Amino acid sequence: MNWIILIIAGLFEVAFAFCLGKAKETTGNDMYLWYVGFLIALTISMTLLIKASQTLPIGTAYAVWTGIGAVGTVLVGIFIFKEPASFLRILFLTTLIASIVGLKAVSSH
Repeated sequence: MNWIILIIAGLFEVAFAFCLGKAKETTGNDMYLWYVGFLIALTISMTLLIKASQTLPIGTAYAVWTGIGAVGTVLVGIFIFKEPASFLRILFLTTLIASIVGLKAVSSH
């Protein structure tokens, strides 16, 4: 169950990065609403990370959480913010995913 909580926490990390990207693109009230979304997603992400790390090794939990956030944020950048999807970017993204899966595989919980 804590692995599912950790994955959800990582997805909320992607959400707060997405909100930051949208806030950068907007002005006025829209910008402030995106910042509110950022704070909500940040709070949920951190709360779930804390919950997951109560039973998972902290090094593994934090690495997986940041890895999910990094992979998700790069994908959001490519698909939503139209950032480049070069061969090397995809290659390193793939190695990051393999590392996350590897940490899950060798974790004792």
